[in-house]
Amino acid sequence: MLPLASMPDGVRRAIRGVLTDIDETLSTHGRLTAEAYSAMEQLRAAGKLVIPITGRPAGWCDHIARMWPVDAVVGENGALYMRYDTAVRKLERRFVVDEATRRGHRDRLAAIAGKIVAAVPGSALASDQNYRETDVAIDFCEDVPRLSRAAIDRIVAMMEAEGMTAKVSSIHVNGWFGTYDKLTTTKRLLQEVFGIDIDAHREQFVFAGDSPNDAPMFAFFPSAVGVANVRAFADRIATLPAYVTRAESGAGFAELASFLLA
Repeated sequence: MLPLASMPDGVRRAIRGVLTDIDETLSTHGRLTAEAYSAMEQLRAAGKLVIPITGRPAGWCDHIARMWPVDAVVGENGALYMRYDTAVRKLERRFVVDEATRRGHRDRLAAIAGKIVAAVPGSALASDQNYRETDVAIDFCEDVPRLSRAAIDRIVAMMEAEGMTAKVSSIHVNGWFGTYDKLTTTKRLLQEVFGIDIDAHREQFVFAGDSPNDAPMFAFFPSAVGVANVRAFADRIATLPAYVTRAESGAGFAELASFLLA
């Protein structure tokens, strides 16, 4: 990973959109700082698209799409996107999997989550589980003492043994049925809502993240940026971002915004 400051000026000037993880990329120790929130506002004021790409639940995405200075949000690791249309004052919601299928998965997801929590001491259902539509989130450090890497790996293995896709964020292990991820739904959102073929214009977007579930985005975007705490997961991320900030978490995101707007 190269220092953010080494990004060529021509590359920096070509960036038209900023895609960003939330937990420990925008937030700092679980809190959204004024500095990071202001950075999003400044990017939008400068005409950049700003889109959080997160593992957080649909319930959070409703709030984010309506109230944050963003153009849209991708949630539950790619299960959905939401956008608030200010012209007609309506929230647009788009799920990858239909409601009947989501409803059919819920009991099975709950049963698997119960088995995992019983089998892995110290783990717990994420506090935001009740606001999720498509996945199960097992907490390994947000509201519980941090679990060992071996325990996290066991959670992943149990999910995969059930035929689930499992991804590790900075705070949760998320599991779901399906092959979508953050990248597939980001592509769908940009095409369906903004008319952007991201395969042809990936150099015009930067993605900021910090954890293993961001790997597909790091691999796809040539100017992907890790906030400094990405180094904590460096041995668990298949493809690291091209650049890294000096500062961690929300301060790192604000550093990225300042760099792009310089």
